[in-house]
Amino acid sequence: MTENIPVKYKDAFPHFHLTKLSKCAILLIVLQTGVILLDIQKSIRTIAEQGGGVIRTADVQAAGISRTMLSKLEQSGYIERVARGQYILAEAFPDELYLWQCRRSDLVYSHETALYLLDMAERVPLQYSATLPNNKRLSSVFPSDFKLYYVKPELHDLGVVALPTKFGHEVNAYNAERTICDVLRSRRRIDDQTVAAAIKNYAMRPKKDFMALGEMAQVFRVTAQLQTYLEVLL
Repeated sequence: MTENIPVKYKDAFPHFHLTKLSKCAILLIVLQTGVILLDIQKSIRTIAEQGGGVIRTADVQAAGISRTMLSKLEQSGYIERVARGQYILAEAFPDELYLWQCRRSDLVYSHETALYLLDMAERVPLQYSATLPNNKRLSSVFPSDFKLYYVKPELHDLGVVALPTKFGHEVNAYNAERTICDVLRSRRRIDDQTVAAAIKNYAMRPKKDFMALGEMAQVFRVTAQLQTYLEVLL
């Protein structure tokens, strides 16, 4: 009798003639569905682990999981959408630097954030600093307090290296020499203490290259400013 069948089961199995199903048959279907869901969640977790915490739609489909199921997992709160075609587990503590990098491959972490990644900062930055070519702009999905800098396209890739975040993921950032020149060029947006500490910490690095720093300073026209700081600090 259909009056004894919970509504949620009627909605869950519209292709079955529920009037002909026994309660045991319904229970068996529900249990099998639960097992399938657990298997899918396990696969999603594996994809996340292999993707550095990011679940990409292409990887999900390659594993035989449909977009419809992916949408249901998002609606249920099991995963969260962070960008188009990219998700993370809802329980995960996200590596935000890596996730922003996934959203924009041309984003290069610079200035205070680069100093932090290079272990040349005195404190953890309160904002993310990044550089884009001046013929590009970030979309509105990026937080308004993201500290952005723009350079000519031909200078954008100069000094780019891959640096690990505290979670172990690699992101694009500028090397030490480029970063020193960047903070010198942007002194109006960066406090003097940060600039002085950056140059002092660079001089204390075991792997420093003053010749490369001088060449980079010429490119960005901060040679005089660099010499002034070096004379005072060193």
